[in-house]
Amino acid sequence: MRIMKLTDQTRIEFRKDLWPSSEWRRKIFIIIFGTDTHAGRNFDIALLWAILLSIAAVMLESVDHIRERYGDILRIAEWILTGLFTIEYLARIISIRKPLYYAFSFYGIIDFISVIPTYLALFFVGGQYLLVIRALRLLRIFRILKLSRYMGEASTLVAALKASRHKITVFLGAVFTIVIVMGTMMYMIEGGENGFTSIPRSVYWAIVTLTTVGYGDIAPQTILGQTLASVIMVMGYAIIAVPTGIVTAELTMAQKQRPRLSCSKCGMENHTPEASYCHKCGNKLDQN
Repeated sequence: MRIMKLTDQTRIEFRKDLWPSSEWRRKIFIIIFGTDTHAGRNFDIALLWAILLSIAAVMLESVDHIRERYGDILRIAEWILTGLFTIEYLARIISIRKPLYYAFSFYGIIDFISVIPTYLALFFVGGQYLLVIRALRLLRIFRILKLSRYMGEASTLVAALKASRHKITVFLGAVFTIVIVMGTMMYMIEGGENGFTSIPRSVYWAIVTLTTVGYGDIAPQTILGQTLASVIMVMGYAIIAVPTGIVTAELTMAQKQRPRLSCSKCGMENHTPEASYCHKCGNKLDQN
């Protein structure tokens, strides 16, 4: 079938060993798990709108004057949407040949934990606010809008972050040492009468100042304390640029090392390393 070879994402989700045996389950399977069919695309778009409405209902319910006037309506709407999501989840389980494959997949786990909070609200006050987890289901937009091809760029970013983790760890260790030393010095200079009542509170001030956040809830009053604060502020501008430079350097290196598979038929480049087919024309890629 045509939907079997459009994209790598489609090929993964439509593996032959996942296809149900009966015809009615197969039709449900294509609609629920497929985005390359008209019905499947419409289903996913309707699902995204339902998710957005559910999140909006939860957010509006947290506003006091809206909850007082429309609380009952919002709760009824939430239960209706939760019922639809529950039916959808069960339909996914029923339609796939290997239910556990879906249940323990990334999307399967997200779908499950996005349904549970409404039922937990029956036993725990405020449990319904956990429904904002449903926002994670919006990740399906990558499949619906054919954006899965760009996930290769995300993998490059992840590789750069992993490669720079040791340097960033050393950097954070240095920053941690600086704020402890500076906070202790400020505690000794200013003292409790100026708001620096303890070393932990002074370290908190040093972190706020070094990161250039500057809440202003604590401020040095003496000339020596203000001088030290000025030094920390200047250091903050320099320190903020360090992790950015580290990640940028590793990102550049990862981009150079990333394989650039190109399609011999249409010339499309920058496929993900694990890609077997061109995401534009469906031609088989040459891995050599």
